[in-house]
Amino acid sequence: MPVDLPSSLLFLGRLLLGGAFVVAGLRNVQNEAFLTGLMTARGVPQAKLALWAGIILQTIAGALVMAGIWTAIASAVLVLFLIVATPMFHNFWDHQGPDRASRINGFVGNAALAGGFLTLMAPSL
Repeated sequence: MPVDLPSSLLFLGRLLLGGAFVVAGLRNVQNEAFLTGLMTARGVPQAKLALWAGIILQTIAGALVMAGIWTAIASAVLVLFLIVATPMFHNFWDHQGPDRASRINGFVGNAALAGGFLTLMAPSL
């Protein structure tokens, strides 16, 4: 465990960012049927296979970020994941009222997560 403040903050940041994706991946397992139906309705081919690929990707990459192993690569993978998943699940432009507001919040939240991962990648470049 790091002892200086910058290292401790980086460690905590990695735990929070990566942990969000580990938790999301595990939650997606529980919601497999609903998410597969949603992805099918959005025209995703092989929706169940795509969902499981996403679950595995986000869980493993999130765990790597948490552990500080291949952080830049795992962060890049999660940015790409967000680029694909965000418009699929937070398509606010197709909704109105409170549902639209909720999807806008999810879209903005995912943009912020992408910013966090880009920040983790920067020192490696």
